[in-house]
Amino acid sequence: MNETTSYLDPDVVARLGSMELRARLVVEGFITGLHRSPFHGFSAEFSEHRQYRPGDELKHIDWRIYGRSDRFYVKQYEDETNLRCVIAVDASASMNYASDGHITKFRYASYLAAALSYLVLHQRDAAGLALYNTDIMSYLPPRSKMSYVREILRTLETAQPRSETSTANALHRLAERLTRRGLVIIISDMFDEPASIIEALRHFRHDSHDVLVMHVMDPREVDFAFPSAAVFKDMETGLELTTQPVQLQRSYQAAVEQFSTDIKRACHSLNIDYARITTDKPFDAALREYLISRRRIRG
Repeated sequence: MNETTSYLDPDVVARLGSMELRARLVVEGFITGLHRSPFHGFSAEFSEHRQYRPGDELKHIDWRIYGRSDRFYVKQYEDETNLRCVIAVDASASMNYASDGHITKFRYASYLAAALSYLVLHQRDAAGLALYNTDIMSYLPPRSKMSYVREILRTLETAQPRSETSTANALHRLAERLTRRGLVIIISDMFDEPASIIEALRHFRHDSHDVLVMHVMDPREVDFAFPSAAVFKDMETGLELTTQPVQLQRSYQAAVEQFSTDIKRACHSLNIDYARITTDKPFDAALREYLISRRRIRG
């Protein structure tokens, strides 16, 4: 991992001084990685270019990119980009959890949302932000000016997770606010009843929105690899429970996998993109999911 791509690592990003610096360096590291991967075609499309299509005027071909990649890309102008993207971040108290050696789910989600907004606006699309717990806490409608990223980043940097979770209720409220079709990216631990979450996702699809669900979990929430005796505290209610994790590990893992599978299957049935991400993973996997969704939407 070189110095640029090291900024995809959550622990490295957490040590940076500001949300703007985090967002910029994560995206720069991501684009550097794209140049070296099977997805390198995305890197030319990142900001001001798209792949050549029959009928495009030859004068718009970028011959410098052709010289480097042996692929034809044309310069893309602002009137060609009209994707509206709203990034919805779960800011409930459960997102404040972090196991030893990892950042909290909310910090991971906020850094990811910051990078996504930076990426969306750099592509000359419109980016917006919604923070929610039991309801919508903050809402910034989608705009396409690059200067708007600072307002989004300020909102993320000052937000504090609190209150209980009502993902379904908050997402219904968000769907009611969105009057124009677009892409909704949901970054959440999805702690709510699966049936109610699915109905909220159906609301977006009923209104013809495209949706990408990024299911963020701490590694210990997936593998339950805790010491032989542990005290568990509910981040939202404060209730505590002392137990022997090793006795519960297998049944817990099965329950978590079933929960994730139920959400994933429902998403696929609704033609919604779904990705489960743990907070120890670099940000490039999540950003690639966005680019794949965007490419599919734009055809």
